[in-house]
Amino acid sequence: MQAEPVLLAGLIEVCRATIAANSDHLCALDRAIGDGDHGTNMRRGCEAVSAEEAAVSSLPLPDALERIGLTLVMSIGGAAGPLYGTLLMEMGRELRKSDAGQDFSLALKQAIDAVARRGRSHPGDKTLLDVLYPVQDALAHHSPLTDIVRQAELSAGFTAAMKAMRGRAAYLGERSIGHVDPGASSCALLTIAICRYLEEHGPA
Repeated sequence: MQAEPVLLAGLIEVCRATIAANSDHLCALDRAIGDGDHGTNMRRGCEAVSAEEAAVSSLPLPDALERIGLTLVMSIGGAAGPLYGTLLMEMGRELRKSDAGQDFSLALKQAIDAVARRGRSHPGDKTLLDVLYPVQDALAHHSPLTDIVRQAELSAGFTAAMKAMRGRAAYLGERSIGHVDPGASSCALLTIAICRYLEEHGPA
């Protein structure tokens, strides 16, 4: 499965630009219930991937995803690095399998399950899983990209009503309610950026 180099390069850039533009916002969300550095960490990770764009975009898609995932693990601090890294590395591994390679949504589901195991989390725990699972479900049902964008936006917003069960925010208990989870927010922002880019430049 060969990634289209121009398309992959564009996706890397749009993700970098999206996180850069929202870094302060993500840090503000994180200050309310965490260490306050989620935006800074995500920006550093996306910039590290961007620095490897030429090499990454020439790889087959499974290899590209694994390399991006490893770069994120090595460059993003806190819990986000291992979680985002696991997501992409597992997607690469799943897509390399002959059956999963024919179904991106199936590979994504397996990768999200791996993230859940890595973080010992479940939907409803106020994490990025609360965006990933609904987005994957919409993808599996062949929803149009505009619907996936809306699902990502809504899902991130729904985390405000949840009590954090994992990470530093969990120590706040009930006080974590009322705040959008920063990881869910960054996940939604990236999902939206990717979908909008694909609407204009790639296959639906």
